Amino acid sequence: MTYLILRLATLGNVAMTVPVIASVSRRHPNDRFIVASKKDLASMFAMLPNVRFREVDNHIDWQGVWDLWKSLRDEVDVVIDLQDLPRTRLFDLLMAWSGKKVRRVHYGRFHKHLITKLGICKKQLPSEFSRYADAFRRAGLESDDAFVALPKNSAAAKKITERYGTKEGRWIGLAPFAKCRSNMIPYRVTKDIIEQLTKDKHTQVFLFGAGQIECEMLRQWSTVFPRTISVAGQLKLKEELELMRMLDVMICMDSANQHLASLVGVRAISVWCATHPMIGFMGWKQDPNDIIQRNDLRCRPCTCHGINHCRYGNYACREIEAETIIKQI
Repeated sequence: MTYLILRLATLGNVAMTVPVIASVSRRHPNDRFIVASKKDLASMFAMLPNVRFREVDNHIDWQGVWDLWKSLRDEVDVVIDLQDLPRTRLFDLLMAWSGKKVRRVHYGRFHKHLITKLGICKKQLPSEFSRYADAFRRAGLESDDAFVALPKNSAAAKKITERYGTKEGRWIGLAPFAKCRSNMIPYRVTKDIIEQLTKDKHTQVFLFGAGQIECEMLRQWSTVFPRTISVAGQLKLKEELELMRMLDVMICMDSANQHLASLVGVRAISVWCATHPMIGFMGWKQDPNDIIQRNDLRCRPCTCHGINHCRYGNYACREIEAETIIKQI
């Protein structure tokens, strides 16, 4: 049987599919799996046996949906839609019309709306991992929680060693940014963390980020603080993963980096501001005790993924002191 798995975006959400897909592909070695996602994310699946990657435009239009259906209708037996958007639903309909079995993820969007918009029914929701696993189970595929880390990419690891040298002392990763303002601690707090960490001459800090503005800001910080290197925009994803594998810990927001760290078995200290782990986005096998958040605010969580405004105008959820994070490190 050949299974097509649709998960187009975002980086963090695609990363969260990896432990489940790795488990399913290992338990069903005689089946083939095609992961359809963004081009830049292929390296997350490259080391998995019987898994093939199919590049799809994240902003695929209706013509793209039609072309994708024509190219895969004779090759695929079952579609597992982990995106569940209007475009993928149309693709699902076309595949069902072609006689293929289709299963979609159940995201529980209504319950998430009750929590984030109305502030009611606040209880722990199923993790995204369990939602993905449920979609596979309804397609007749079993999974487990045995996944620990992706296999090492030796070529990428060699490039990291050549670029940054052999690891000595403590290597700490810091990913201070997120797509939305509500998910980030203030810049002054980030700089305080870097300053305190780099006082130790045996500590090397690596700054992770993406986007032109982020890269420039992190580059400037790397010139101000000793033993601080910005890798933002400098590495391919497979190389970034291998650098993360060498870290002692990754400090990040509720962002893609906690999920990337989870894929290589690295402990992540995650800072949650407007979002909350109860929605189900905590990293794979990460320790709940490594979550830093303000539990004294009744307005949290006000969003599932992040927003760029605060209903009260003060972003109180972002006010987390550097000492709190340093203590956890």
